[in-house]
Amino acid sequence: MTRRGAALVVAACVVASLVAGCTTTSAPAAAPSSGTGVTSAAPPDVDPTLLPTVDRGDMPMRLADGLAPPTNRWFSGLVFGEAPQPVFPLPLAVGLTASGFAYGLPAVRAQGAVLAGPYAPRVQMDLREPVTGIVTGYDAATVSVDLVAGDGMVLGTLHLVRGSPVLRYTAAGDQELGLGVAFTGAAGDLPDDVATAEVDGRAHVLVGAGDLDVTGVLDGAGATLGLAAGDSVSWLVAPDAGEDPESLVDLVEAVRDPVVGTAVGYEVAADQVTTSVTYETGAGGPAVVVRWPHQQDAVAGPGGSASTCGLGTYATVRGTVELCLASTTAWRSPTRRPVPGPDVSGLDDAARDELAEQVRADAATVLAEVRPADTYFGGKALARDADLWVLARDLGLDDVAADLRESVVADLRTWTEADGCVNRPERCFTWEPDLRTVVGQATAFGSEEGNDHHFHYGYFLYAAGVVSADDGELAADLAPVLDLLAADVAAGADVPVGDGAPLPGLRVLDVVMGHSWASGPSPFADGNNQESASEAVAAWHGLSLWAAARAAAGLDDGGMREQARWMLSLEAASARAYWTDFDTADPATAGLEASVTSLVWDGKRERATWFSAEPSAALGIVVLPVTEVSVYLGEDPARVRENLAEALGTDDFWADPATWDVMFGDQLLMYAALLGTQDAAAALDVARELPDERIDDGSTRSRLLAWLLVRAA
Repeated sequence: MTRRGAALVVAACVVASLVAGCTTTSAPAAAPSSGTGVTSAAPPDVDPTLLPTVDRGDMPMRLADGLAPPTNRWFSGLVFGEAPQPVFPLPLAVGLTASGFAYGLPAVRAQGAVLAGPYAPRVQMDLREPVTGIVTGYDAATVSVDLVAGDGMVLGTLHLVRGSPVLRYTAAGDQELGLGVAFTGAAGDLPDDVATAEVDGRAHVLVGAGDLDVTGVLDGAGATLGLAAGDSVSWLVAPDAGEDPESLVDLVEAVRDPVVGTAVGYEVAADQVTTSVTYETGAGGPAVVVRWPHQQDAVAGPGGSASTCGLGTYATVRGTVELCLASTTAWRSPTRRPVPGPDVSGLDDAARDELAEQVRADAATVLAEVRPADTYFGGKALARDADLWVLARDLGLDDVAADLRESVVADLRTWTEADGCVNRPERCFTWEPDLRTVVGQATAFGSEEGNDHHFHYGYFLYAAGVVSADDGELAADLAPVLDLLAADVAAGADVPVGDGAPLPGLRVLDVVMGHSWASGPSPFADGNNQESASEAVAAWHGLSLWAAARAAAGLDDGGMREQARWMLSLEAASARAYWTDFDTADPATAGLEASVTSLVWDGKRERATWFSAEPSAALGIVVLPVTEVSVYLGEDPARVRENLAEALGTDDFWADPATWDVMFGDQLLMYAALLGTQDAAAALDVARELPDERIDDGSTRSRLLAWLLVRAA
């Protein structure tokens, strides 16, 4: 469960390792290997076996030997748990059955604060004997699942493509496949060698790969398909009407040439980052894919390849998506830059004196405490105190700054002792061999299952990046373990680990959707989920600062800085597109009574949290931790006001200071300051009297006042 609820391989690529303008490599494959399709120049060495190995109990996996365990993926539910969960390639939803597989096009409906598009099996394929699905390959956007009989024989392979309304199956031997619904001769202008069925008033088209005539292998009732070994068939679910009523014919022709793998590329420029996903087909034709709301600033792909869109639409829980024919989908997102702390240089003497007094008080408090021992709250405390050190230093409080730095550095050195867990039960990291992941000895929120690692480790990376920015010796000392944390959540591609399965590349990042996933095993019928998109942004902010610090120390960068800026920029754009600033006028969201969806799944979005029913929690959890990069949240002032009104229960939120006496009140005050100088000044008046219990444990009143004083000046 998530924190509050409980790739084509390039083998040389290891820790967080993309480069600006990177190239991608790929090779046709019936079943992709694990990986991301991302290449790199000279990645730094990382070795998870530096850490003590702790086997926390066998987690059953329906996964081919040698593949990196796909935790934190949109399809993780296929692999982990006692039984496979439905998954959402989207716009389709797919499930494995006792004797085959099924799919459906989710019917998207809004009720209250929930926008749901659940899995409902509309077409079910029957292999007529019990089978188990084993994931045998995956990359950035494709997954292959072997359907294995009880005697170990593979009957066929199911192929899923992220962002495609096409499902494909390849027979491993001669067989009869029950179709669940009757497919009959082609309708309208479709070719004679395809078959169609009407399901829920929508055409489903059965297409053979290459020159396979599916009408010639259908039985008389159209409910059974006779396949020979190697035959491959696809199901295309027709979209809502497009600009060209004959476009379905073009789509069918593209489906004949199936997607066999994908690769990812990106470029970082001063103002924009460009992300590309290239779909490789057997014969080199375009793929049938959709364009998502966060991809609207579309550009030509590598080599100038362009998409043909306007071929229809689908309603999804992400919004209305447009159907395209494309060899590559590429889109731009605003570039976000790492910033280590507020610039207080412009404050007047009165503001500096007020802030200095608060910094002294907060420093006395945090230095008298023992920081938590688990990776979530322990990491938050380190990031908090590193921030406090920056303020003390910049305000000229040399004695306070020295004490804070000494304390933070001492704890970071403790946490980054590679053999620390040999000698103590906490404040150290271990290597979990089954999931191929780094786990803090004192676990939190299911971190032993892979949950929330980017949230946790982002705080460590941030703290280390801040305090070692001008201390190359410290950065070098911390690097062996800090680089492992970076690799665990953000390795550019699979990291070889001995003779076993690798540590997976881009473990948590769903490149197609532009954001991360929080659950390790994803044991849910609605797919994977992520709640605190802002903590995901903070993770890549921390990675950016750590990459800059290690580069300044002369350590081999391996492309980490560019990759971190790409991930930071990509995640921030999707955080706005699906969590805080989505298009409420989109017909797909009609009836949704929420301006924020704080918990995003593949099968639904909702204004809810794992931990609290307070309205302020839903907004606060997608705002915290407020850092200097959080300005991305304020780019639509009207939406900021709307979100605050929803969270606080009033649009006149400055009338009564008690309005802010709510969970995450400090974070929401900082969010409100993004509205401009006048609102920042009003927030400052409230912040001075905000009860201590409303200061988040990952922040201080000093951080709150500094943020507001700078923006009110």
